[in-house]
Amino acid sequence: MREIDVNEDGATPAGVELSPGELSPEALRGLVEEFVTRDGTDYGRVERSVEEKIAGVMAQLASGEARIVFDPETESANIVSRERSVVSRERSGP
Repeated sequence: MREIDVNEDGATPAGVELSPGELSPEALRGLVEEFVTRDGTDYGRVERSVEEKIAGVMAQLASGEARIVFDPETESANIVSRERSVVSRERSGP
């Protein structure tokens, strides 16, 4: 866990970066499942199952291409791309 500020792009929220291992397997899966089933989430021309989408995001988290950022002020977690924040959206906390 480490605190982060807004990235150079100005779009990634400040907060605490969490590694996937810091969440329980159930919490991680719930966060990723909610992320991939949001309205407006586009995966291109090829339709993929929810399980395929979850596996893809899990792989991105494991490789470091994506990260989890928790904002203690809003009690929300985001999954954001390392290179771009385009995938960033808030998720309500417990």
